[in-house]
Amino acid sequence: MFLTDRSRAPRISGALACSGALLFCLAACDKPAAQNGRAGQFGNNNNQPVAVVTAVVVRQPLALEIEAVGTALANQAVEITSKVANTVTNIRFAEDQLVRRGDVLVEFDSTQLRAELGGAEAALAESQAQYDRSRQLETSNVLSRAQLDQIEAALKTNQAAVGVARARLSDTVIRAPFAGRTGFRSISLGSFVSPGTVVTTLDDTSIIKLDFTVPQTYLSAVKRGIAISARTNGLPGREFTGNVAALGSRIDPVTRSITVRAELPNRDGVLRPGMFMTVNLTAEDSPVLTVPEAALVPEQGSTYVFAVIESQVEQRKVTTGRRKPGIVEITSGVKEGDRVIVDGTLKVRDGATVTEAAVDPTLTGVNPVIATPAEPRGAA
Repeated sequence: MFLTDRSRAPRISGALACSGALLFCLAACDKPAAQNGRAGQFGNNNNQPVAVVTAVVVRQPLALEIEAVGTALANQAVEITSKVANTVTNIRFAEDQLVRRGDVLVEFDSTQLRAELGGAEAALAESQAQYDRSRQLETSNVLSRAQLDQIEAALKTNQAAVGVARARLSDTVIRAPFAGRTGFRSISLGSFVSPGTVVTTLDDTSIIKLDFTVPQTYLSAVKRGIAISARTNGLPGREFTGNVAALGSRIDPVTRSITVRAELPNRDGVLRPGMFMTVNLTAEDSPVLTVPEAALVPEQGSTYVFAVIESQVEQRKVTTGRRKPGIVEITSGVKEGDRVIVDGTLKVRDGATVTEAAVDPTLTGVNPVIATPAEPRGAA
């Protein structure tokens, strides 16, 4: 059996009530302090403006710096092949040799073809003499016009036969179609070759064509004549410069890219077709709206800036475009001439009152800094 001391109950209840009152007082005292601390962070509750640095949204050309990889090609390249089935009698070139246009590279056996040409020329000479005599007889009415036409037809047939014999004889000599450097020799003296047999290769490397691709989004900026620079691992420390010579006529439907062809002078001949090269291209685009990169505030997958309108902060969602160190293109959300905060974004919120402090313009990239202090909102 338990006994309860009813005389102590009021004392316990009174102690609990005092403790609750004390905790309520402490909470009430602490709440304003917390609110004052947050207000001090954003500088708004007590109408105390926050000093910030702003930059002007400007419209300017944003240079495109594109890096791509490409393949070197010869200015002209061809495989030297035989047109006839014949035996090689003379090889007049060396491997990796510079040759001029028209230089003889290979000679084939021409004994039989020379004899055929001699016979055709003899028949032509006889036909020509007979035709000349017939013309004189035709004027004296000894020959009819029909007989003269037959003799003239025979003359033309023999002329054609001589032309064919000379063409076949010329096929026994292979000449360089243009000036360039020969490749490896794939025949030997005395070899019997068939039509289409590759004798060697010939490349004109005085100018190297460099083909590379860029995304179609850069199509408006990449134009003929733009300067490029290129490097290759095979020639460390060397940089080769040239210009864009042409753009492809079609966009690749899979990669949505366009092929660009540049030309690089190769006076010393160190560049070879097939080289893998890294290309750097800088192109000036049409003017776009830009802000310093420091003005961007990422939040929950979106990007914002804090614009200042008559000393009041206005948070705006923006869409960004291309970037370069320190500068970002803005495609929507601001207009030219707006002032955005570049230093102090962590101290402000939408609707806060600010003043704009002076700063060295070099601290915010290319944009000029507005440094005119503003009076606090509501000041007398």
